[in-house]
Amino acid sequence: MGAWAIAVHGGAGVDPNLPKERQEEAKRLLTRCLDIGIFALRSNLPAIDVVELVVRELETDPLFNSGRGSALTENGTVEMEASIMDGPKRRCGAVSGLTTVKNPVSLARLVMDKSPHSYLAFSGAEEFARKQGVEVVNNEYFITEDNVGMLKLAKEANSILFDYRIPTIGTCGAGAAMDSPLQMNGLPISVYAPETVGCVVVDKEGRCAAATSTGGLMNKMTGRIGDSPLIGAGTYASDLCGVSCTGEGEAIIRSTLAREVAAVMEYKGLNLHEAVDYVIKNRLDEGKAGLIAVSKNGEVACGFNTTGMFRGCATEDGFMEVGVW
Repeated sequence: MGAWAIAVHGGAGVDPNLPKERQEEAKRLLTRCLDIGIFALRSNLPAIDVVELVVRELETDPLFNSGRGSALTENGTVEMEASIMDGPKRRCGAVSGLTTVKNPVSLARLVMDKSPHSYLAFSGAEEFARKQGVEVVNNEYFITEDNVGMLKLAKEANSILFDYRIPTIGTCGAGAAMDSPLQMNGLPISVYAPETVGCVVVDKEGRCAAATSTGGLMNKMTGRIGDSPLIGAGTYASDLCGVSCTGEGEAIIRSTLAREVAAVMEYKGLNLHEAVDYVIKNRLDEGKAGLIAVSKNGEVACGFNTTGMFRGCATEDGFMEVGVW
């Protein structure tokens, strides 16, 4: 019997001027999710059940960019994506282009458990959801007043707006977005703060699991798929570790960031903390991202090269930490 550990994230890339009340609100949500996960682990739920449970909670709360509160596409609609992976046999499930499924992470779990496939998208994923009897709602359920306002700013700036929670006025104004030194695939973007959510867990049996969920980018092209549903990029779990990533999706995809953590542990013999540090420093090129990870030995780690990352972690020995910067 080993020791359990859990980590959650609410996105990497935090505005340095983020209001204090917003920081505290995020910390409270992360703490609540950690408490849910800790209770489940103490009740001997397997890691795969715990990551699903925690990410469902994050999807239900509109604070971060997943489920209710997801970023809006250029057409003002929501297209969500999620993935989940069970480390022991590297089983996985992923979904993209969801418009009515209340909890995308649970549909990803059903793709893993109840279908012959690993990844379903758009109308095929929606049809599968209805056959499985999962809870569905109108697309309007996911759209918040704040996001409608932020989409308007993004359109006025003719930009993909990352920091869609913070009004971009003054020095970080939406009108200046096209002058931003930050780029994605060579194109300028605005202040960087995608708020994808994720959870990684190792249980007492040493089983690792990971799950990630997001609404993507504000003002994204319809049909855009990011890193979050891509196994090996945004999510990965094996017999060694579980990893969930957040940040500039295109950079995470190029670097297969989540898998890279496991790979350097396996092939370079690095421990979890060394592996996380190595991939953040050496595999992102000019991209901006962060990740959370656990190992089969009960270790927990996080790393990011952004200003901050909404995150929290806890271990069986009583350690618990929630942070932003």
